[in-house]
Amino acid sequence: MDRSAKFWDSIAERYSKRPIADEAAYQKKLQVTREYFRQDMEVLELGCGTGSTAIAHAPYVKHILAIDISSKMIAIAQGKADAKNIFNITFCHSAIDEFSVPDRSLDAVLGLNVLHLLDNKEEMISRIWTMLKPGGVFVTSTACIGDTILKFLGIVAPLGRFLGLLPLFKVFTTRELEDSFTDAGFDIDYKWQPGKYEAVFIVAKKTE
Repeated sequence: MDRSAKFWDSIAERYSKRPIADEAAYQKKLQVTREYFRQDMEVLELGCGTGSTAIAHAPYVKHILAIDISSKMIAIAQGKADAKNIFNITFCHSAIDEFSVPDRSLDAVLGLNVLHLLDNKEEMISRIWTMLKPGGVFVTSTACIGDTILKFLGIVAPLGRFLGLLPLFKVFTTRELEDSFTDAGFDIDYKWQPGKYEAVFIVAKKTE
């Protein structure tokens, strides 16, 4: 099993019970995202975790396909959806870099707290651009550790991952993240950061 999958499986139960660190910021991100939604939309969520965001958005779109590398996270998410009688979410156990959908088949993609956990964010952003219909949006919330005093973690993170104490994560700045979007052909339609060292929330639009 991939080390990242093992890490997330090992914390799935604790993660599902952990309160949201900044509820106000989370609610604002939900609200802004819904301003881009329509009832006929097909949505993909990458790294859906235990399903809370997909469940929150389900009433506002036609269908959400939600994937995660952790089978235990997916099991928890499915149980939560079943308990709420929500049937327009399909939860799928899959690594992000092994997953694909037809070109121009999606109206929106959510990637919340995932881009800094990928080995190659540029490759993924380019793939998402291809998956989206013209006018589609890629909604992300990303820890840009290169902007913070924690950037030294890029040096010790590989050891932590090898020991199973940390997942894979990459160190980059907000500017580098924005450049990754624009280089792939996206326009930055919305950007917000709730605090100086908080994750950067971006809605990138495919304008082609």
